[in-house]
Amino acid sequence: MDRGAQELPGAGRPPGWLRLLPWLTMVLLVVVQLSTPESVQLGFAFAVVPPLTSLLYGMLGTALVAGAMFGLLLFPAIRADDVTHGDLLAFGLIGVVSVVLAWVRARRDAQLVSVRTVAEAAQLAVLPPMPERVGPVRCGALYRAAERGTLVGGDLYDVQPGPYGVRAIVADVKGHGLAAVGTVSALLGTFREAVLDEPELAGVAARLDRRLVVDSATHEDGELFATAVLMEFPEDGTAVRVLSCGHPAPLLVDGDGAREVELAPGAPLGLGLREFRAPEAVTVPLRPTDVLLAHTDGVTEARDATGAFYPLAARIRTRTQPSAPVELVRAVWRDLSSYADEVADDVALLALSTPDGHG
Repeated sequence: MDRGAQELPGAGRPPGWLRLLPWLTMVLLVVVQLSTPESVQLGFAFAVVPPLTSLLYGMLGTALVAGAMFGLLLFPAIRADDVTHGDLLAFGLIGVVSVVLAWVRARRDAQLVSVRTVAEAAQLAVLPPMPERVGPVRCGALYRAAERGTLVGGDLYDVQPGPYGVRAIVADVKGHGLAAVGTVSALLGTFREAVLDEPELAGVAARLDRRLVVDSATHEDGELFATAVLMEFPEDGTAVRVLSCGHPAPLLVDGDGAREVELAPGAPLGLGLREFRAPEAVTVPLRPTDVLLAHTDGVTEARDATGAFYPLAARIRTRTQPSAPVELVRAVWRDLSSYADEVADDVALLALSTPDGHG
């Protein structure tokens, strides 16, 4: 499974070229000092070097640069004739304070790394990596959270084996980023239980709807809903049953291109209707070379520079030639990234196939 997450600011090591900046600054000051008339004194400018170093190095590196600066000021060739004992004391104090700042920054960076590690582990527990095969079904998945520094947003997918075949879900819950992770976790847990208990996809949908309705009672704005598409692969692997609750229809990708699966319309989950009724599941025959591609609206609502929406089916027909689920989701993401100036919403792609026919 492919994921995307951007690093937390300040939690990483600065690039090598940036760490050269304090040394280059000192060299530049020395060159300028030696190139100017003796009446021009630039010794005071060295005071900026230790604080700058504290942003890029730890305590030892900052102390080393501060010591080098102090030594340069005492070197006769630098012509720092106007530097008094009081000035040297001030430069020494600046060096000490810079070392302390480097220590504080190093501790903060270590805390950020620890927090990021825990956060990533928690998010991976909610939406773990997708295996390339679940029973007879081959899987390819890709997830891109829109919120910076997160692995999970408001989209979800899962593929689980059960007594009634392999079942899959792709859903989009209300909200984005970390605020939606609680709802995502609740729906995934409910789906995994329902896969084992419910003999029909409609029963799985009803369980998901009830979960959202119950959780809405304690939600701060009293409203939780989600769109979802459910898929079921019987053991023989020759067909898939698909049911949609207000979610974009998946695409059937074959040698002739890509087309939307025609589904009965259904209401989103969690609306609190008096009697929830899932739409009828549609049975779609599958050949060994067919791939079923489910997605969230973050894909089809991405826009190019002119404001045109991303035409997923048309782009697959003309720009991608996938031979496996993993290759398909990667090809779609590459094409989407080149098409849209910015993908502002969470994106989830799940491609499924049964190449072995009978598992």
